[in-house]
Amino acid sequence: MNFNFSLFFCALGLAAVLEALPWILAPDAMRDALLRLAELPARQGRAAGFVILALGLLLCAAGRSFS
Repeated sequence: MNFNFSLFFCALGLAAVLEALPWILAPDAMRDALLRLAELPARQGRAAGFVILALGLLLCAAGRSFS
């Protein structure tokens, strides 16, 4: 199995673009959201992280099934 560096860097670039868009479009709302997230207990933050991780893995699996 060969590692596709081109695809890897495209995925990293896309992740950076998607991370930047909310900050460009609504910086005040992003700041407020981060402040609210910082107030969450660690347990809730960890649970949210697992949910987001699971969604990301499902999206990756769905994307691989289409190719």
